[in-house]
Amino acid sequence: MIAGIILKETPALRSGLFCFHPARYDVRQMPARKASPARKVPGPAAHTSPAAQLETFLDNYTPEVAAQARAALRHMRARLPGAQELVYDNYNALAVGFGPTDRVSEVIFSIALYPRWVSLFFLQNGPRLRDPEGLLGGSGDKVRHIQLRAPDQLSDPAVEHLIAQALERAVRPIDPAQPRRLIIKSVSAKQRPRRPTGK
Repeated sequence: MIAGIILKETPALRSGLFCFHPARYDVRQMPARKASPARKVPGPAAHTSPAAQLETFLDNYTPEVAAQARAALRHMRARLPGAQELVYDNYNALAVGFGPTDRVSEVIFSIALYPRWVSLFFLQNGPRLRDPEGLLGGSGDKVRHIQLRAPDQLSDPAVEHLIAQALERAVRPIDPAQPRRLIIKSVSAKQRPRRPTGK
């Protein structure tokens, strides 16, 4: 059974906000699903490279949101050599996690795309991060996030300080000597619209 990162919706459902929350669930306790050969998951063909699949997922968003996400992904890749990238094209949003291995429980950060914005999530020890600028949103016991408002925001010293703290407190460090991998972990058959609808 393929483990997926569970996206827990907050009470503010209408805002589209969700928490990338691996610690709340143990996939080993989930009942196995019966295979359904007739059911096809939409998306790129299985032989397509993970990088090409991710580009297809990004293209489902508006050019502005996609550009913001691509800038954020480039920054995180440069900042986190050796990180394993786990891609979840889920019902609520597209999320790309960065961690030391392909285990969801060890993911440290994620870049998540919504119809109108992109967010950086801190998935471990969020409440313990020192945040004098008050950048972090969220009220859970592990996860915090920043809604990114500019392509270069991740280079801001205050954001970099939060990233550095999260790396120091991570359950397992990222080995910069290991090769980077991009892994498509799951693609939901049903998804919310990736572009704004209505007002």
